[in-house]
Amino acid sequence: MPDENQPRDAEPWYQGGLAFECTGCGNCCSGPQTGYVWVNDEDIQRIAAHLGAPDADAFERQFVRKVRDRKSLVEYSDGDCIFLDPPTRRCMIYEVRPSQCRTWPFWPGNLESPRAWGAAAATCPGCNRGRIYRVDEIRRLANAESET
Repeated sequence: MPDENQPRDAEPWYQGGLAFECTGCGNCCSGPQTGYVWVNDEDIQRIAAHLGAPDADAFERQFVRKVRDRKSLVEYSDGDCIFLDPPTRRCMIYEVRPSQCRTWPFWPGNLESPRAWGAAAATCPGCNRGRIYRVDEIRRLANAESET
């Protein structure tokens, strides 16, 4: 949601770019409550192939749930993603993770304002460190997230 105080043609607050480097902490894959890791058919096929599932349908029956007209990965009872390895806190499918996961933390809600970015950074140690993403890269990732 855009900042109402910012003119429409103004540059975004992150015009100079934003730093992010995944630390593999697992914080974005876990939660105190159930959430959604939205997946599309491409995500499902990519993950199924990576895991050696007999086919995408078999993978989907085991690891995907319907939420209204969308699909989400299932979670453990504690809210952790089914592909977050409990002992190591590492993503077991990182190389082929869903689009939603690939675009973190450049989600529209996190980009609304410096305060929103700061809230994301409070739980994600990868924010504000590592490589600087240019504004065009950030916009591409944010647009990809809003399409999932």
